[in-house]
Amino acid sequence: MRRSKAFIPTTKEAPSDAQLASHIFLSRAGFVTQVASGLYNYLPLAKRVIRKIENIINEEMAKVGAQEVELSFVTPADLWAESGRIEKFGKELLRFKDRKNNLFVLGPTHEEMMVDLVRNRVTSYKNLPLNLYQIKTKFRDEARPRFGLMRGREFIMKDAYSFHASNEDLDREFDAMEAAYKKILTRLGLDFRVVEADSGAIGGSGSKELMVIADSGEDTIAVCSKCEYGANIEAAKRSARGNIPEAPEAEFNKFLTPNIKTIDELAEFFKVDAYYTVKCVAKRVVYADESEIVLFFVRGCDNLQEAKAHNATDALDIVDVTEEELAELGLVPGFIGPLDQDKAKHVIDSDLKNAAHMICGANEVDNHFVGVDMSVLSETAYFADIAEVNEGDICPDCDGVLTFTKGIEVGHIFKLGTTYSEALNAKFLDENGKAQPFIMGTYGMGVSRLVAAVVEQHHDDNGCIWTKETAPYIVNIMISNIKDEAQVALGESLYAQLQDANVDVMIDDRKERFGFKMKDAELIGFPYTVIIGKELVNGEVQIFDRKSTEKTAVKSDMIFTKVMELL
Repeated sequence: MRRSKAFIPTTKEAPSDAQLASHIFLSRAGFVTQVASGLYNYLPLAKRVIRKIENIINEEMAKVGAQEVELSFVTPADLWAESGRIEKFGKELLRFKDRKNNLFVLGPTHEEMMVDLVRNRVTSYKNLPLNLYQIKTKFRDEARPRFGLMRGREFIMKDAYSFHASNEDLDREFDAMEAAYKKILTRLGLDFRVVEADSGAIGGSGSKELMVIADSGEDTIAVCSKCEYGANIEAAKRSARGNIPEAPEAEFNKFLTPNIKTIDELAEFFKVDAYYTVKCVAKRVVYADESEIVLFFVRGCDNLQEAKAHNATDALDIVDVTEEELAELGLVPGFIGPLDQDKAKHVIDSDLKNAAHMICGANEVDNHFVGVDMSVLSETAYFADIAEVNEGDICPDCDGVLTFTKGIEVGHIFKLGTTYSEALNAKFLDENGKAQPFIMGTYGMGVSRLVAAVVEQHHDDNGCIWTKETAPYIVNIMISNIKDEAQVALGESLYAQLQDANVDVMIDDRKERFGFKMKDAELIGFPYTVIIGKELVNGEVQIFDRKSTEKTAVKSDMIFTKVMELL
């Protein structure tokens, strides 16, 4: 491509709301332009990057036997009603009616549509397993779209759905797809981690996320210092604690604690470790048809993990409550304890089951219980894993220590089981001629988010640093002085040679200053820029390596050979 003909509107100014490097540089370098909040146009450079990512995905999907389809972007709302997700998905699901007053949604994901495609068309176990995928635009009406392509309302996603006759075959496919996704990210030149995750609104089990490691990531990941364990903070688990603080000695009793409302104040008042205190977090839990106040209890040294709280209550949403709402139930913040279960529903963290020597609220102003043995609740209370892991906790798979890092979720895979096939009555005949619901898996990968993730992991203060596998053009030939016939002749000759060798090459033939062209080259992020300048009179040109920022002198008659060696 000739730079003089290319549509690459670079600019010095970044969008006013741009915070992340990918948002700044993809906008400034002419890859994307914003249409409205969370909506973007992809310009020629971005389309080339997207196509390269899609090609790698298609190649790896072919290796595992997945077949590409393309489903309608517009989905009948009836399918979402059948699955029960039309309300559960919430306001992110954009609904609209056509001229005949039929209700439709813009697909944020296509489980229902894919099941509808397969049901009544695949009828026998002999036609299984089946893995179908698409790469398609999706839409989620995000409340706060931000960070450019990282969290837009409209995005490009690759989503695959597999159908099986047995759980064993689902496990095999799940492992095969995980391996394929890891190959895709490796080929893209990304540093990533596969982590355990929460299934969220998709449902199912066996959920894993593929996280690109980046300081700018929205997700916190707990990783082990010794083994490969990794989990999103929403799903992270831990082993039983190793170093347990010394327990306080006290008989069960009610103790006057005037104006002691926080865990820190309580631990200081009794001179104990917060490990031996019980924290209450009151929330209003919203269901499909009603809501209620639920009291969540964790150790004082822990925090409530809201995704786990969602799962423990099967809630649509969890929101804060006011002191007035609690007062109506006879509860006062700071003094709420788990021993009186009549005022509101309780959910107690599993780590508190059978815990002894505890201090908790007495459900009475300025009073706490000491010497509490939580085992008295073991038969009557509901216990669940609702606490967030802490840095320094012990890995659930070994004796390593958990630490936190940041990641960008670029892939998410689930074992759906029969969640959707049962809801939509999608069945096949097994070996005995008996109708069975399909056992399913689903495998998503954010294509447009991958574009941003590459930049987040590969950039500097001057712009993008594309990997060879993702660069819109791998080689940029820069003619420093377009009026110099010798420079133009060499540039054109090299350009023709690289094109013949099927190298993605651009020639910067603009009548611009060298400094301006160089700034553009760094901003766009070509892996290699061949600088044909004044040293050509001495038979030399330079190769600028964008990643190392080093310039290497090369004999002009060896430049093609040298470039091909680098590639």
